[in-house]
Amino acid sequence: MLKTMKPSALPRNGFKQNKPESNIATIDVGGQLFQTTKQTLNLAGPDSLLSRIADAASAHLAPPFIDRDPELFSILLSLLRTGNLPSKAKALDLQDLIFESQFYGIETLLINSLSNPSHFDAFNLEKSLVLPLNGRDSPSVIATTPFGSVHVAHGSKITSFDWSLRKKSTILTEFTAVDSMLAISTKVAAAGATDFSGLQIIDLENGFVKETLNWENVTRSGSTVQAIGSSQEFLFASFESGRRNSNSIMIYDLNTLSPVNEIGHYEIFGAEINSALPATKLNWVPGYNLLMASGSHRGPSGVYGNIKFWDIRSGNVVWEIQEKVDCFSDVTVSDNLSAMFKIGVNSGEMFFADLRNLGVEQPWVCLGDRRKMVSGKKEGVGCKIESHGSQVFCSKGGDLELWSEVAVGSQQRSEDGSEARHFRKNVMGRMKDMGGSRITNLTFGGNKMFMTRKDQQYVEVWQNSARGY
Repeated sequence: MLKTMKPSALPRNGFKQNKPESNIATIDVGGQLFQTTKQTLNLAGPDSLLSRIADAASAHLAPPFIDRDPELFSILLSLLRTGNLPSKAKALDLQDLIFESQFYGIETLLINSLSNPSHFDAFNLEKSLVLPLNGRDSPSVIATTPFGSVHVAHGSKITSFDWSLRKKSTILTEFTAVDSMLAISTKVAAAGATDFSGLQIIDLENGFVKETLNWENVTRSGSTVQAIGSSQEFLFASFESGRRNSNSIMIYDLNTLSPVNEIGHYEIFGAEINSALPATKLNWVPGYNLLMASGSHRGPSGVYGNIKFWDIRSGNVVWEIQEKVDCFSDVTVSDNLSAMFKIGVNSGEMFFADLRNLGVEQPWVCLGDRRKMVSGKKEGVGCKIESHGSQVFCSKGGDLELWSEVAVGSQQRSEDGSEARHFRKNVMGRMKDMGGSRITNLTFGGNKMFMTRKDQQYVEVWQNSARGY
């Protein structure tokens, strides 16, 4: 007699019931089991060890065994889950985390986490370490990458440190001293000097010149580099002829280094030198798609200069400021604040100009006490000013001021009818106690601030944590 099975007892496919494949992946690291999702492991990237484990993981197989430190793995797994390192990572050595991340193939995630600019808290910076340099020459210029690696020129040498600030290499250049430098990548830099012809593209790992970019005026004389800048697409170089009677700004494709355009070519004759100064500082302003080029000159009647904003596509100047009264000792521009800032060479005071009011004849607004030059002393000589995010940093001697924009309760109006803006000098945090000899370089990379001081053979690194992560 044929026995009939109940419908509920029959397999759904009529033959065999399969369990759905689990999304959970179990890994045995050094004898300790970890469970996570395959999606989390795949965040490590297709070429990583963890992604391959995710592809091979199965509930029917024994957990894969990795003979590594489980404590370090738990830190990196937390990095995958949240995008940030947990606070307990501070108890571990950074080098151990780096080596472990390289083993699993997730060093890029670690770099992005530790170099995240959003983790930069300007009000609570503290000096975390110093980067020693070979030889007796003080640093002349610093160039950083967005990941926090840094190249330091000192004398005729360039010393490079990777993103974890381990020393990678020191190379000897053809320059007597490097005056301008820009980091094209972690391995390549553009460098120039005011007494050596040409802009050199240097391989910093192997110590050789990949290419030399030159500019010649109508007399075919050599030219020296006065400043270097860049955008995401272009490399900018300010050249001056060896006879100092002509200058220009060349624009190169950042990837191919082929020339794209030339702007601001001046052949100088006699008294025209006042209006045709070479640019000694180049700042790209991405929000306006403009290049700010500034330069100054000390003459018998004092210091004078100019600031020009160039449309690099058309080659036209869209705004120019002639500096004759309290000319800038240093100047910078902030895209976040949509403003330009300078330190007056005579007064030593901070000034700002609102970029939203391009074309104003007298754009500068004094943010200080409007002190006047006393006994002919130039208070602003040697001051440095740089913007980072929504703050502006100004060095005066061995001290550093931090300026921020503050909101006011009511919308006040300035004399020209535009909305008044207010900036305040802050003395919060540890920076007020920094002291020391005069600051000679000030720059930023990732979530770090780098500075050098007169007659010192090292670079100071300032961060929000003494361990940097």
